[in-house]
Amino acid sequence: MTTEPPPGGGSRERAQRSTPERIIDLLRGREATVDELAIALGVTRGAVRLHLANLQRDALVHVVGTRAGPTKPSRLYAVTPGLEQQLSRAYVPLLTAMLHVLSERMSARRFDELMRTVGRQLLAGRARPHGSAVARAEAASALLNELGGTSTVTEDDEALWIRAASCPLAATTARHPEACSAVESLLSEFSGLEVLSCCAREERLRCCFQMSQGTRPR
Repeated sequence: MTTEPPPGGGSRERAQRSTPERIIDLLRGREATVDELAIALGVTRGAVRLHLANLQRDALVHVVGTRAGPTKPSRLYAVTPGLEQQLSRAYVPLLTAMLHVLSERMSARRFDELMRTVGRQLLAGRARPHGSAVARAEAASALLNELGGTSTVTEDDEALWIRAASCPLAATTARHPEACSAVESLLSEFSGLEVLSCCAREERLRCCFQMSQGTRPR
C-alpha cells in the first residue's frame, strides 16, 4: 500500500528549511504519521521520531489519534493549537484596527481607562510574586519578556526601572500609545508596585517603566 505524503513536501523553499520547521509546515497542512512525514521529507523514520519527540517536548506538536496501518495503528501527529496561534499573522492587524475604531468612538480618557482595564484582565488566574521590590520588579520584567520583550531591571537612588531595547507591542503602540497604559497596569497589578510608563517614542519604540519601591494597594 502506498502512503500518500502530506502536501507541500517538494518545494525548494521547504527543502532549505530545517527538518523541524519542515515537519511543522507539513503538519499545518494536515495530520500525518511518522511514515508519511519520512516519505515527504526524504529522511528516515528514526530521524522523524527524534524531531517529533523534541517538538512534543516544546509543546509544538502533539498526538491527535491513530491511523490504521499494515500491522498496527500508527500515531497521527498535528501542530498544537498554541503553535497555530503563534504563527497566525491575523492578531496584530485585527487588534490594531480594533483599537483604531475604539479610539475614534471613545474619549481619550475613556480609551485610556479601557486599556488599563485590559492590562489588569491579562493577569486573571496568575499568581503574583512576593518578596522584595527588586524581586517583584524582576518578576515583572520576566512577565514582559514572556510577551516578547527583552527587558532588564536596573536600580538607582530614584527608583527601579524596567527597560528594553524594543517594544513587543510596537505595531500597536506606534499609533495608539494608550496600549502602553495596558502594560503599565499589567505590571503594576502583577508586581504590587507603583508603575509609570516612560516609554521612548522617538526613532524607535522602546519600553521603559519606572517602578517605585513603595508598595501599591492590592
